[in-house]
Amino acid sequence: MLNKFLFKHIDNSALIVFRIVFGLLCFLESVGAIFTGWVKRTLVEPKFTFPFIGFEWLQPLPGNGMYYYYALMGVFALFIMVGYKYRFAMISFTLMWSATYLMQKSSYNNHYYLLMLISSIMVFLPANKYASVDVRLKPELQRYAMPQWCRYVIFLQLFIVYTYASIAKLYPDWLDTTFIEALMRGKKDYIIVGHLLQQKWVHYILAYGGILFDGLIVPLLLFKPTRKYAFIISIGFHLFNSFVFQIGIFPYLSLAFALFFFPLETIQKVFLKKKVFYTANQVVIPKLKAPLLLVFLVYFLIQIGLPLRHHFFKDNVLWTEEGHRLSWRMMLRTKSGSARYYIENKTTGKRTLVNLNDYLSKKQKRTASTKPDIIWQFSQRLKQDFKKRGEDIAVFVDCKVSINGKPYKTFINPKADIASVEWSATKHSSWILPYN
Repeated sequence: MLNKFLFKHIDNSALIVFRIVFGLLCFLESVGAIFTGWVKRTLVEPKFTFPFIGFEWLQPLPGNGMYYYYALMGVFALFIMVGYKYRFAMISFTLMWSATYLMQKSSYNNHYYLLMLISSIMVFLPANKYASVDVRLKPELQRYAMPQWCRYVIFLQLFIVYTYASIAKLYPDWLDTTFIEALMRGKKDYIIVGHLLQQKWVHYILAYGGILFDGLIVPLLLFKPTRKYAFIISIGFHLFNSFVFQIGIFPYLSLAFALFFFPLETIQKVFLKKKVFYTANQVVIPKLKAPLLLVFLVYFLIQIGLPLRHHFFKDNVLWTEEGHRLSWRMMLRTKSGSARYYIENKTTGKRTLVNLNDYLSKKQKRTASTKPDIIWQFSQRLKQDFKKRGEDIAVFVDCKVSINGKPYKTFINPKADIASVEWSATKHSSWILPYN
């Protein structure tokens, strides 16, 4: 039964079209990062970056290296789009994108994480078997079908993303629109819609509409009677997000996923009219069935488990950020803070205020005032910097943080030497003060 469900072959039109759109979007994301100045602000201008803890060995290339890096990613994305050396191009893009994701957290974004995951999945999918340069060069590669599991891994990944995003919104500041109001306050100067976005009734529509959309969109797209209506709503939802929040390719990538939900024959007739539509429904068991199933089993167990880990930490994840990343906690709160870093010479006892402008970019200063892992990393950086000068120092942080526009509260224990504490990814850091 399982073999028939997973390995029955179905028409591959949706995957072929998705590959083309996916490659184009990855190309636009890569070159767009250069031309919008994102690469310059995030990877070139800063004196150093804050990588994910454990990946400190991942550092930006010196000089103009990151411009060439992103240009090369754009080339691989074009290879994906046209289906040229697809597997090599897909693996290369995935590794390069994952590296840039892990080497800096100042511009952390769940959408970047999703692109890393989808890229990883695409490595395993036979997306170059039609309408590709690979087939043109080697006609025997051409296929009109794919195993059914190729479609269902996309369904499951999207279900996990949207379901956790919906559940995460079920907290007081979202439900009473406190967060939405704070978020929209910065949009009041938008042409035409700026004033509208300040209205309370709009805030309630956005708050509860967001919960319902994230929680129901995948089931509604899977259910034939509601599919068209869900897709129309999805278009409106994602175009609104694209216009109001300027979140890059993510809204368009989300719309592209709809290709897998519509009848395969419809996709073939609309996009690939010359292609033969596959109807044989042949079941083909691959030789590497067991390893393939194991890989995806482990992968999805991790995907289900990671967003739950914040429940095992003390205090509220919205405050401590412990378990926040890799958890589909998207656009849930506004957070502002101010921090003063003091270094204290352990020999003389002399305490000095650190000039953050000597070390950090404008964006890095914001994250070094609100993110505990970055506060810890910067403290380690200061300790190493002064060690090179022959000084053994302690680092103390006077930090106050506000969530969703509420009064500022002390975030970090000002008496704790942050440079001397150990970082743990599995237990609460006691130097983060409780919210209440």
